[in-house]
Amino acid sequence: MKGKVYLIGAGPGDLELLTLKGKRLLGAADVVIYDYLSNPSLVNLARKDAELIAADFRGKRFSDGSVMNQDLINKLIVNRAKKGKIVVRLKGGDPFIFGRGGEEAEILVAHKISYEVVPGVTAASGLAYAGFPLTHRKYSSSVSFITGHEDPNKPGSSVDWHSAGRTGTLVFYMGIENLPKIVEKLINAGRNPKTPAALVEWVTRGAQREVYGTLSDIIKKAKAAKVKAPALIVVGEVIALHNKLNWRKKLPLAGQTIVVTRSRDQASRLSEKLNALGAEAIEFPTIEIVPPKSFKPLDTAIARLKDYQYIIFTSRNGVRSFIDRLMVKKIDTRRLCCKKIAAIGPGTAQTLKENGLLADFQANCDYSQEGLLKELLREKLAGANILIPRAEKAREVLSNSLRRAGARVLVVPAYRTIKPTVKFNPFAGKVDVITFTSSSTVSNFVEIFGAKKAKQLLQGVKIVSIGRITSATARKYGLKVDVEAKRSTIDGLVKAIL
Repeated sequence: MKGKVYLIGAGPGDLELLTLKGKRLLGAADVVIYDYLSNPSLVNLARKDAELIAADFRGKRFSDGSVMNQDLINKLIVNRAKKGKIVVRLKGGDPFIFGRGGEEAEILVAHKISYEVVPGVTAASGLAYAGFPLTHRKYSSSVSFITGHEDPNKPGSSVDWHSAGRTGTLVFYMGIENLPKIVEKLINAGRNPKTPAALVEWVTRGAQREVYGTLSDIIKKAKAAKVKAPALIVVGEVIALHNKLNWRKKLPLAGQTIVVTRSRDQASRLSEKLNALGAEAIEFPTIEIVPPKSFKPLDTAIARLKDYQYIIFTSRNGVRSFIDRLMVKKIDTRRLCCKKIAAIGPGTAQTLKENGLLADFQANCDYSQEGLLKELLREKLAGANILIPRAEKAREVLSNSLRRAGARVLVVPAYRTIKPTVKFNPFAGKVDVITFTSSSTVSNFVEIFGAKKAKQLLQGVKIVSIGRITSATARKYGLKVDVEAKRSTIDGLVKAIL
């Protein structure tokens, strides 16, 4: 079996700037070798069984003493491909624009390994997130992308400083350490010291930061702001438009990096809402939804559906798992006619509706077991048979209270929540907010990092909880909840963050 390599541009950082082709191939890869400039959430798009290798060689040293460098990355790509693997080399921006993708492609050709290049949105294009175009009929008819960090072994410079010193917009990649030299060469080549200049860190990411000035003072401003790589250096008159055109800064959550701990299958809805408000949502699932250890209790309950007067769902996952099992058993939802169906909240009710079912009961405002119980206790439950398909481990408030009311209650596991394999550390960069949407997301987060380290990681990070039960769990672990949603829904959580 022959392997194949895909050199994929991950884009400048915003998760949604990955191309559709890049997303499709990432989901099909056996091995993903990714660098630190790519958004860490992108690894969540890989298969659960894919091998993930971080190719960050900023001083990274392995147990055998070897240091990660470009040669080692090349060997990793070739080694996995020769084993017949589908390899994705995920590179920040575009692989063929200052991404050393050309060098990696040459290595693959030398080893007769099949490969494809998937272009990405280069970092310079991401400067639209800073509010200025690279070209404009009034200000600049050309743009130049220039390396600010040439190969140190190359004799002389291949940059045409004479041309760069005349007109057009200039974008320097990897040049922060050489900023004084770049400014000096441009002024010596004829650029007016009053020409606008800008430095943009982590372009398109939640941590994006901009420093504006002119060639005459940008070095001083860079030192004062402690600008660090990765950052772009931009020179040109178009920068003057940033005050007028900086659309992103007008979004309410601009500049915020928010960690989303929902399960992989459920995180996207919350992430999309946060991204639309200007934040960068980093998906770090702390729970994974898996089948129960045995389907026998659920199958037995399904076989006796006619015996139950009420079916209660306490989560979206409970609905999905129950309906999925009906389909496996080749039983359609018409068998649920004449049953009274209860949903713990609007999200669960919506999932029922998507499956052609309407909830007869729903918690009012307090979307918890206690809230749903208030609605159910208005019924005459003495002697009633009630089925609750739910998570394998959950609070027993609802089932115990219904039994005290005289009902016969059968609780069956429809799914389990487990701690997933950790793929990356979301706190490697700046994090402003973390969201917890259930007690399980909190307890698993603490278990993943350990109680002491979890507290350390969350120092200076605002904790936003979806409701009082989740908040109580966080406090049990010694975590301070900064904001609690008034309504235990995704929309309520977003409102709390705002």
